[in-house]
Amino acid sequence: MCLGIPGQIIEISDINHKLAIVNIAGVKRQVNIACIVNEEYPPEKCIGNWVLVHVGFAMNRINEQQAVETLQLLKELATVQRKNE
Repeated sequence: MCLGIPGQIIEISDINHKLAIVNIAGVKRQVNIACIVNEEYPPEKCIGNWVLVHVGFAMNRINEQQAVETLQLLKELATVQRKNE
């Protein structure tokens, strides 16, 4: 099973290598955005986009509501897991 974690692109860190800084629940990580850029969406137009991040790659764009809902579900899962430990 793959798990995509929602994050918001806040900065393009290396336009040539298609790298961006993504804020994932308050943690800033560098991720590769090559999978989500094209002629319609060049790297510089990605700032502010919400994406699903998996193993250092932004795999897909999502809307903010989807991101918020997914982050809330992940928090709930973490709470349940901690209770069961």
